[in-house]
Amino acid sequence: MTHEIRAIFDRIAPVYDQLNDWLSLGQHRIWKEMAIKWSHPQPGDTFLDLCCGSGDITLGLARRVGATGHVYGVDFSANLLKMAQERSQGNYPYQSTITWVEADVLNLPFDSNQFDGATMGYGLRNVKDIPRSLQELYRVLKPSAKAAILDFHRPENQQLRSFQQWYLDNVVVPIATQLGVKEEYAYISPSLDRFPGGKEQVELAYEVGFASATHYPIANGMMGVLVVSK
Repeated sequence: MTHEIRAIFDRIAPVYDQLNDWLSLGQHRIWKEMAIKWSHPQPGDTFLDLCCGSGDITLGLARRVGATGHVYGVDFSANLLKMAQERSQGNYPYQSTITWVEADVLNLPFDSNQFDGATMGYGLRNVKDIPRSLQELYRVLKPSAKAAILDFHRPENQQLRSFQQWYLDNVVVPIATQLGVKEEYAYISPSLDRFPGGKEQVELAYEVGFASATHYPIANGMMGVLVVSK
């Protein structure tokens, strides 16, 4: 399953940002900023951005930790990492403070208690073992560190759920088809159906040892941020 998902993300890399705009009604950058804010980055911090994709959140974190801090952007898709690296080059002032790492979130190549904070944007829904990925996140965070995990959700409200499905079927899939990645985007509906709701995510976070966990539904429950503290 991991290999299949990795292959999907490698193939959609060239149109990843464009499709995120459509998937989120153009709002994903605002929600990513919220996740950054809730993870509480400070100047000089060492931060981790898991499932970094094309690097939006990684770059946002780098701006906040500044020249004395460091951010590790981690993804298992080599193509997305390449895009992220290209975006960070040129005029970007803090590119030397970012390290891009190709790795699996279920087996992170970092020491325990290494990071002052972490983020994960649109990644938890795609991992094959959610408790294990939360366990790894817990392991690499320093005591008292915060992490913010942003993702799409199925809303509890039935009308909103129907709207979300209509939007996926009638807007996102036709655009994905036009861009030549229809099959790749077919995984979104089943991934939403499998994904634990906010309450379950909070329970899973406590089970792996986090001292506090709060789930914030946003966009009428079509999106959510799980904020955890070690």
